[in-house]
Amino acid sequence: MKLQRKARHKRRTAPIERNRALKYGLIVIMLAVVPLLLVFGVEFIQRGSFPETWAWMMQNQKLFAVNAIIDLCVLVFFYSLFGSMMTGVTLASLLLSIMALVCYFKTKLIGEPFFPWDIFLKKEGMNIIPLVTGPAAIKRLAALGLLVVVLVALHFVWPRLKMHIGGRAVLGILALVALYSLGVRTTWAAHLFDRAGVSEIVWDQKQNYSNNGMALAFTMNVKNSIISKPEGYSEPAMASLAQDLASDNMVQTASVSKQGDPFQGKQPNVIFIMNEAFWDPTLLPNVQYSEDPVPTIHKLQKESTSGYLLSPQFGGGTSNVEYEVLTGQSMSFLPDGSVPYQQYISKPVPSLASYFETQGYKSMGIHSYEGWFWNRESVYKELGFESFMSKDQFENPEYKGLFISDDEVSRNIIKQVDETDRPMFIYAVTMQNHGPYDDNRYGETEIKANGNLTDDARSILETYTQGAHDADQSLKMLIDHFQQSDEPTVIVFYGDHLPMLGLDYDVYKQGGLIGTGSWSLEETKKMHSVPFVMWSNVDLPQEQKPTLSDSFLGTYVLNKLGMEKPASLALNDKLLQEAPGLLRNLVVDADGGLHQSVPEDIQATVNQYRDLQYDQLFGKQYLAKYIDQEYLTKQALPNYNEEFAIPAAEGSGSGTGGKSS
Repeated sequence: MKLQRKARHKRRTAPIERNRALKYGLIVIMLAVVPLLLVFGVEFIQRGSFPETWAWMMQNQKLFAVNAIIDLCVLVFFYSLFGSMMTGVTLASLLLSIMALVCYFKTKLIGEPFFPWDIFLKKEGMNIIPLVTGPAAIKRLAALGLLVVVLVALHFVWPRLKMHIGGRAVLGILALVALYSLGVRTTWAAHLFDRAGVSEIVWDQKQNYSNNGMALAFTMNVKNSIISKPEGYSEPAMASLAQDLASDNMVQTASVSKQGDPFQGKQPNVIFIMNEAFWDPTLLPNVQYSEDPVPTIHKLQKESTSGYLLSPQFGGGTSNVEYEVLTGQSMSFLPDGSVPYQQYISKPVPSLASYFETQGYKSMGIHSYEGWFWNRESVYKELGFESFMSKDQFENPEYKGLFISDDEVSRNIIKQVDETDRPMFIYAVTMQNHGPYDDNRYGETEIKANGNLTDDARSILETYTQGAHDADQSLKMLIDHFQQSDEPTVIVFYGDHLPMLGLDYDVYKQGGLIGTGSWSLEETKKMHSVPFVMWSNVDLPQEQKPTLSDSFLGTYVLNKLGMEKPASLALNDKLLQEAPGLLRNLVVDADGGLHQSVPEDIQATVNQYRDLQYDQLFGKQYLAKYIDQEYLTKQALPNYNEEFAIPAAEGSGSGTGGKSS
């Protein structure tokens, strides 16, 4: 009887056991196969072609496996979170596909892939949407839509592969621990990377993603977003540096004072204008124009101090150029693709704005776009500005194309200077010539481009050139006004980066500025060099600077003005003599020689520069104990933006009263 009961029980439970075995077998198969398909799909989206994707997989099988492990962890996490295998597959596929799409478009548009810190760009990230046009974009978005439809349909036909909550919890925790370990590179993760032959290329993230695959490169950059303390950074080291800087600054100050005071005791208005994507389109060697698009710039290049700034950006990332110019710090020591305005500046940081405030100036930021963009409203306060005028404070502004015109910015600069009774430091950022340039925003343009260009390339270039011409004329408006003023005034005009002219640098290639292969150091320099000019209604010594990093511009201008600098900027002074160009993957030495990394003979000075920047931004602010206490520890002004606190309808935003002559 007992044997019969056991036999009946076995017959009843056999289908259940078979179903359970089948279920777990399907789970194992899906966990093994889906991550491989995810890696292939992600790399296909990122690379844009099947042959290139297949070649990468076959030539880098170990790297392919590491990417699959990362995708497996993502899949397991979603599976454990929702308890449904198809839900986990759907969410993992959508997340990774969207990341790959963003990576593809971001790389094509501005030459940078998708970084972990891009997740925190909030509204700024939405600005990529208008740029996502054309057949390639539509094809990829359609493929993503099809994937969504297929995955949703599979929910209705695929077996419901659920797991007990206890097992799900264990799997989820293991997946998170694994992702964390891979991100921060714990011992076992580092060993795995070594065995797989992972070679991280921090200085060239585009190549890093291409070589290692998106999931792996993105994961490795998690650790890069953590700023580690430089070796040798300590209070005694900073005290010693402070002593050296104070001594160097005395020598430099004495040298500057010998020039005399060109302003005869008056404090000049100092106006920095960072014009959106301003560049000289006549530098395209294979293109000619119906007329000179930037005559004011070309005239000033012959008559005034001028040269080329080495920008850390291409095609975007305006706030990073602001960061370098205003703080004198360098993006070279921060993770590639990072955004200090979003990530690091949440406390007072010394800048040109706070320096001029200590000299009795009114420091003001002006930007003809939304104040929240790049977190400027908050950051400008921490940088020591007294006020910030953004798009909302422009009264009935003139628009050209999609944005407030450059002429309108010039008119507001004039208004602010003329109606303020203190000397002014203004940092103005324009918006009119922001990309993309395939929108025919001006209709029929005044200036025609001639050369061996496709119709699309010619249209893009002519739209951009019209904007550059308008920028040039807005500068002329300022010069014409202040030439008639009895207040000494200095204008520094430059672009933040080269414009993004077509996908994959298309116009630059057709125009003959660069070749079609990997960039040489000379081509890298060209693609990061923007013209700058200085003008003053007071005679100043003229000089041509072939190369000057954005981070050294503030120091250079203070020298030209004969103003005594904070001792902590003496290091900038030293470096602009030894290595006037300093990017992450390009260093220009005093003789104009190009290097991919810092030459040994100036490495010690660069290390000091790095340590000083770390001390100010992340460290214990040791330097302020020994020099420049007022400059380095100046707090945000309590009356920041008071003049714009009342809505414009009630009559605010018009300045602070008349200026005495």
